[in-house]
Parts: sequence; structure tokens; C-alpha cells
Amino acid sequence: MGPIHAQILDELGYDPDDGRPQLQEIGFVPVGAIVAARDGARPVAVARLGSGKLVVVEDECPHDGGLISDGFVEGELIVCARHNWELVACNGRCERARP
Repeated sequence: MGPIHAQILDELGYDPDDGRPQLQEIGFVPVGAIVAARDGARPVAVARLGSGKLVVVEDECPHDGGLISDGFVEGELIVCARHNWELVACNGRCERARP
């Protein structure tokens, strides 16, 4: 990493080259899909639930910090791929682990 890249990291607080688009750059998200994005410097996951509702959540599982964007949608739940914890998107809580 060069000095200019380091200065950008320092000023922005995140790496603009990490491959995550900003929220406003996200196009259509199909039902059942999860996309990694950014809301400014904050990493978020954008998901289209089974009902068609579009939700944006922190891209970190409250259970143990796994990436929500690596998970999958099942109905109205987002499931963390790391330990199969179910996240209720409307309140951001992990409700239970799957067997």
C-alpha cells in the first residue's frame, strides 16, 4: 500500500477498494439474495426477504461477528452462514441457532 492509499484509508475510515459498492450504487436485488455494500464507511448487507421486502442490516452477525452477507435468506429470516443463527431483519436480533 502506497502513501496515497494510506492517506485515503486514514481520511475515509475504510478501504474504498474493498469491493463493496455504496448503497446508492446497488441495483435490483432479487428475492432471496444478499449483497455486501457500504453505507458510507459502515459495512452493511442488503437482503430481499421472501415477502419481497428489502432490508439493510449491519454486515456483522450479533452472535459472533460473522459476515451476514455470506449467509442466505429463508423466508423472512436472514441466516448467518457461520453458525446458522437466524437473524430477524426487522429487529436485528439473533433468535435461535439451527441444529
